[in-house]
Amino acid sequence: MMNERYYHQMSSPIGPLTLVEADGRLVGLDFGESEHASQTTLFLLEAKAQLTQYFTGERRDFDLPLEVEGTPFQLQAWEALRQIPYAEVRTYAQQAEMLGDANKTRAVGGANNKNPIPIIIPCHRVIGSKGSLGGYQPGVDKKEWLLNLEQDVWRNR
Repeated sequence: MMNERYYHQMSSPIGPLTLVEADGRLVGLDFGESEHASQTTLFLLEAKAQLTQYFTGERRDFDLPLEVEGTPFQLQAWEALRQIPYAEVRTYAQQAEMLGDANKTRAVGGANNKNPIPIIIPCHRVIGSKGSLGGYQPGVDKKEWLLNLEQDVWRNR
């Protein structure tokens, strides 16, 4: 059982984000503003700094302790997302193959949709088999922006 949660709202190029901490770990990253008052902890300030560095192209990998809750399949799917390198994409079918069952494409999409820490657990790097962006719970426009950011940073390295 998790202890008290702390919430910190930050501005980003894709709109407001709310970071959620419990027990010194990031447990959530929500698009939009939170009904919770914004709080400041050293951990949340570090998470905000790393996200800001990511948005400015200075950071490709995050170094934050994470705590996610989900089904065993969701946990496996989210771990597979963390294996997709910066500025690369995989299809939902390829992610299912990473999990050992190419027939679980739809289940992978469902798990990605429930990802509690998008961007840091990079579900935006998964696209449809014909190159379509597919779904993205916060909005396909945000997915496209994140993919373009990574491609631009990669090209200009």
